Amino acid sequence: MAQLRSLNPSRTTIQLAYYCRSAGSVCSGSRNGPLGSVTELYSRNNKNKNNHGTFSQKRSLHTICAGANVNSNGSKNAMLRWQNPFLSDVRCLHSAAQDKQAQVSVADRTQHVQSKEEGVKPQRDPLDVSFNDPIAAFKSKTTWELARAYLVYMICSSEKIVEYNMTLLKVARSVLGSKLFVMLMKSTFYGHFVAGENRHTIVPTLERLRSFGVKPILDYSVEEDISQEEAEKREVESSVSSAGDNEKDAGALPQYHVDKSFADRRYKVSSARTYFYLNEATCERNMEIFIKCLEAVSGATFGTGITAIKLTALGRPQLLLQLSEVIMRTRKYMEALVGGQGNVLTHHKTIKDLEKYYASVGDNKDVQQFLKNVTSDKEGILHLFPWSGIVDEDSQLSDTFRVPDPLTGQMRRLISQISPKEEEMFRNMIRRLNTIVKTAAELDVRIMVDAEQTYFQPAITRITLEMMRKYNKDKAIVFNTYQCYLRETFREVVTDLEQASRQNFYFGAKLVRGAYMEQERARAQALGYADPVNPSYEATTEMYHKTLAECLRRIKVLKDCGQDARKIGIMVASHNEDTVRFAIENMKSIGISPEDKVICFGQLLGMCDYITFPLGQAGYSAYKYIPYGPVEEVLPYLSRRAQENKGVLKKIKKEKRLLLSEIRRRLFRGQLFYTPKGNYVPI
Repeated sequence: MAQLRSLNPSRTTIQLAYYCRSAGSVCSGSRNGPLGSVTELYSRNNKNKNNHGTFSQKRSLHTICAGANVNSNGSKNAMLRWQNPFLSDVRCLHSAAQDKQAQVSVADRTQHVQSKEEGVKPQRDPLDVSFNDPIAAFKSKTTWELARAYLVYMICSSEKIVEYNMTLLKVARSVLGSKLFVMLMKSTFYGHFVAGENRHTIVPTLERLRSFGVKPILDYSVEEDISQEEAEKREVESSVSSAGDNEKDAGALPQYHVDKSFADRRYKVSSARTYFYLNEATCERNMEIFIKCLEAVSGATFGTGITAIKLTALGRPQLLLQLSEVIMRTRKYMEALVGGQGNVLTHHKTIKDLEKYYASVGDNKDVQQFLKNVTSDKEGILHLFPWSGIVDEDSQLSDTFRVPDPLTGQMRRLISQISPKEEEMFRNMIRRLNTIVKTAAELDVRIMVDAEQTYFQPAITRITLEMMRKYNKDKAIVFNTYQCYLRETFREVVTDLEQASRQNFYFGAKLVRGAYMEQERARAQALGYADPVNPSYEATTEMYHKTLAECLRRIKVLKDCGQDARKIGIMVASHNEDTVRFAIENMKSIGISPEDKVICFGQLLGMCDYITFPLGQAGYSAYKYIPYGPVEEVLPYLSRRAQENKGVLKKIKKEKRLLLSEIRRRLFRGQLFYTPKGNYVPI
């Protein structure tokens, strides 16, 4: 986490005031209320911790990193930071190296705070929506960085090099040795696609991005480089209940059961990180990593940062498979009961309608209890099951998902047998997710839950929506991800928007094209279920634009009705400039401005800079997905980036052209040693 150095008392006061308002949990009064001294803040927090010891109180000082004078002559600086959510003490970091790495520009931060408080209009550039302006695209880069980017894209244009990139990287490591290999990577692929090795070394990158109007989505991108055999073994073992795989049971859906042929979920996937379950301790470690990402992004982004997480990192995949199957079997149950297709909410049936269906068994106590737990409003039934209990960490899955037979009244279990140990594992997974989201809320950072394979996604979406309902009460803290190459995406997004509206929580969504298309098609064909993927790239683009247009339409309705337009927040996560233009044009046509803060844009670090930076510099909310981690441990990530760039040669061609144009311009103008200095403030 970034440290703030005490250059002078006035600057320190400004910084602490800003951080205190961002955290919101340690300042007396309102967000703009009075600010006590560092000692008072620490004492107040420590008193709360001793009295109650709640997680919220323990972590409430995360965002206050002050270079406070420890002794009277001011010779010693200390940074107060919570090191671990399970430790009850505040530790001081005295490492000069870490202090230097974590240092940020207090002057820049002071300027940011003062410009907000004094109403100074931040710098803005006109936007070239053709994205053909090399100066706007690369003014944040040194000339060396431009040359490195051009070299990387040249290498990515070679199919043979990309095809065997992991082998070549391993050979280079063995030939050069660790030290030279790390230097080579930092000068090429690693330096281009990865921000740094840890949360301290990435701070300069985050600060430079911010100075050019771009915000971060942090992701600790270390991955295990395990063999296919090991991946398959782990996946099969962790995807089957101790009671056995009940795939042959009546009503079982083959899509939601593990198949060894597709157990290595990295198969035909080039852009998404994959977690393979090993044990509960690994999941705890993953939770800690996500929390450290939250702390890092909070320390450098003034409440505008985002951290990406994956649910498969936090628990046993078997539980997500079983929960997904429950959701789909529930849909089939409702379809058989009332006719039509779609999930429960789309049928607009009332409790009285259900009572009619169960009329012959209405006296059954189990049926009466079931009806009592059904969630509904004036527009109809929302949920058959008490989903809210699931995210409260004490729900028993086996007892929750039972429905009455309309003929006999006997309660049928929709979920296959789960042992007490597996029930505990599920509660642990939910506890980890709750811990992460609570921390995000305290640090004023947002969480984006990544999409995964379709056989996990119903459970991931359901859990994420419940987290939204629980935490997105005043603003969007939790965002779900929707893959627009799926045939059902539009209906799913509309249904979830309806649920957010009817249950009155803020809805956050990241729209992507998707990462698992080839794998999904191959698996559907092999296991004999309907292909979930759109038939063509054009159909996927149409799905993306249709879904985005519907979200924009609903935002306009909120504005026109005088309601908070931020009830819906959308990230357009796309490297396709036509899609970005579509979003901008539609925003303008229906009167949604960047200052409304309801639409943002996101691209990967090292890709499509010619889109991201002009957007940020023109005052749009623009993000870079920022990976970080030790050089040798992010090689799988670098391999995927090379593969992904090979697949988008048209975009590479344009970026190479713009890079070459800017390099030539600087050479002719004597700007070879150009130093980037931005004066932009992200909205």
